[in-house]
Amino acid sequence: MLAMTDKTTAAVRPEDMPNDPERIENLCVEKGMRMTDQRRVIARVLSVAHDHPDVEEVYRRAAAVDSKISIATVYRTVRLFEEAGILERHDFRDGRSRYEQVPEEHHDHLIDLQNGTVIEFHNDEIERLQQIIARELGFELVDHRLELYGVPLDRNKKPEAKSNKG
Repeated sequence: MLAMTDKTTAAVRPEDMPNDPERIENLCVEKGMRMTDQRRVIARVLSVAHDHPDVEEVYRRAAAVDSKISIATVYRTVRLFEEAGILERHDFRDGRSRYEQVPEEHHDHLIDLQNGTVIEFHNDEIERLQQIIARELGFELVDHRLELYGVPLDRNKKPEAKSNKG
């Protein structure tokens, strides 16, 4: 993990990401889903994605492998994977839904509003505070999603965490 502060770390660097091109396909099989050749291509494209691609980008990548894949097939397949709990959908305020594999370890997102870069991070203090807030309001926290939006303080400095454009 790449340290950003004492309590904040990058959730995943590209070199730390599982790079199993069959990961999503295997999850689909475990869930009893029928895997067509086109679904396999789409699953592999998503398995090796190190960014948060939207459906159009998934389509471009999949069509480069199999030109017979239609955009409608990609939309249906992505929705199916999402409904099965294999993909997670994000709306980073750019007018398009973007997707990532349901992460093995929880992380949050910081989105650079100037260029769309998505930085994944984990912060123990934020996690602790969310639990406290939920308890104080009479709830058991069972899930959450945190998206921070910002602009760089120093436009010449690159973010220290893993960046995902997509």
